[in-house]
Amino acid sequence: MSQSSPLLSLPYIQPAQAQKHVTHNEALRRLDALVQLSVESRSVTEPPTDPSEGARFIVATGAGGDWSGQDHAIALNAGGAWLFLPPGTGWRAWIVDEGAEVIWQDGQWQVQAGGVPDRIGLGTSADPVNRLSVASPATLLTHEGAGHQLKVNKATPADTASLLFQSDWTGYAEMGLTGEDTFSIKVSDGAAWTTALSFDPATGTASGAAVSSGPEDSNPEALVRAGDGYLKGTILGTVSKDANGVPTGGVIERGSNANGDYVRFADGTQICTSPDIPTGPISNQAGALWQSNHLAWTFPAAFAPGVPPILTGESGNTGAWPTFAPHGVLSTGLKATALIQITVGLNLRICAIGRWV
Repeated sequence: MSQSSPLLSLPYIQPAQAQKHVTHNEALRRLDALVQLSVESRSVTEPPTDPSEGARFIVATGAGGDWSGQDHAIALNAGGAWLFLPPGTGWRAWIVDEGAEVIWQDGQWQVQAGGVPDRIGLGTSADPVNRLSVASPATLLTHEGAGHQLKVNKATPADTASLLFQSDWTGYAEMGLTGEDTFSIKVSDGAAWTTALSFDPATGTASGAAVSSGPEDSNPEALVRAGDGYLKGTILGTVSKDANGVPTGGVIERGSNANGDYVRFADGTQICTSPDIPTGPISNQAGALWQSNHLAWTFPAAFAPGVPPILTGESGNTGAWPTFAPHGVLSTGLKATALIQITVGLNLRICAIGRWV
């Protein structure tokens, strides 16, 4: 014959047993504890110092002292000693200090259906900190006919709202608002954390270990250097530099006007090309050569003050070339020079290479 009942483990009186009242009273004490179950709390990890007779608690996770190793069990104070009653699936209990009913299911006490559960574990156990826990190959959050937002909210700027990426429960990467309202991406070697990228909430300016604020070669592995940030939309545009010579505009600037075409680069280089310049007759004898009358070309874009450009040109005829007079940063004088007299004249094309800053 079994010694106890299969559901509540109530002790059976055995045949020819002496002191049957002891067994009977023990069964009644268990019934008294479990029927209409109501406990004072389920958040206590140490037994109270002066519990009343018949006081009942659900032992909280991580309990110590006389309750050590009895997590989730019902602790009954019976005659000054603690009797521990393990719960079974479907058992219900009223929690006095919460004013809520819980049910034992999937290895934990949960607020009954229709109430507000304080923790949910899917494939794993939830705990007081990780109140929603999921063990699964993947987690899907999808729309209900339109868009879908995943919101991570915090109470104050000094708190944290972030996504933490771990390996074997050690954090190696984190992104979000960590202790401030500036969005940042941090990485760790498992011991120390480094801010790789941080974005100013007012300007969007990036800073951090992945962005160098020093000379060009101070961090050759940097993702973006401060003051650069070139994207497709800023490759072509007006080039410019600040007082320290750091580019602040586009990478390449191209333009044209009646005086020709020009290209400026962010490093300060400028190239100007002229339209066709008619030479007129090349019939003025100059020693063994022949020259045209005086010609002039105004550059389509000015060069840097005090830094006249280098000039070169051609006519498409190997027998004639431009000869330049001393020139400045705005224009140049020139003549067409040829080995033979040319009465019809030619067209010259000139290229000027120098600096715009």
